Parts: sequence; C-alpha cells; structure tokens
Amino acid sequence: MSLSALEALGLVTYALLELFHLSGGRLTMGLTTALFFAAYGVFLAWASWSVRSGESWARSPIVFTQLMVLGLAWSFRGGETTAVAIGLAVVAVIVLGGMLNPASMEYLSDDVEDSPS
Repeated sequence: MSLSALEALGLVTYALLELFHLSGGRLTMGLTTALFFAAYGVFLAWASWSVRSGESWARSPIVFTQLMVLGLAWSFRGGETTAVAIGLAVVAVIVLGGMLNPASMEYLSDDVEDSPS
C-alpha cells in the first residue's frame, strides 16, 4: 500500500473521529470538518489508486497534498510535537521523491512516443 493511500486512510479516520465527538456547541463546525476530511481522504485514495493505474492527472493532487503536509510538519516543529513533525516530513519527502522520480514521471507521462515505421 502506498504512503499516500495511508494518508488518505488517516484523513478518513480523522473524519470518523470528528463525527464521534460532535457536540451541540460545535455541531456545524464538526460536521463540515468531518465532511471535508472524508471527501479529501476519498479523493486522495482515488488519486493514489489512479497513479498505480498510470493516470497522469493523479500526480498533481498527491504532490499538492505532500506540500501541505510539509507545511503542517513545519507548524508542529519544536516542543512535544517534534516527533510528529519529523514523521510528517519524512512521509511527505518520501512520497514527493517517489512522485518526482524520473521513472515515475516517465510512467505517468501523457506523451505518446512515435513508433518507428
């Protein structure tokens, strides 16, 4: 299973946890947060599956997600959350490395090579 698919699973899990912790005072915020993370998690899972199928469009949302994760890791740096920051950054860098690897770029390329006649 790819790391971006695991990230998608984490997003959907977070959405479910958010639903289980709804309270009257923050019902609207909790529902919209859960909906957002569930939808993004499903979309990221779809993009991860599509990359495995060679769909070039799927590279962009995965790369965008990793850039957001790097920003999130930066915000967690220092203090008790340093380990979380390191974990997030390591995963994001690994996924970015895989997505921007020349072999991956060639595999996901939409270019049709001219076949010799």
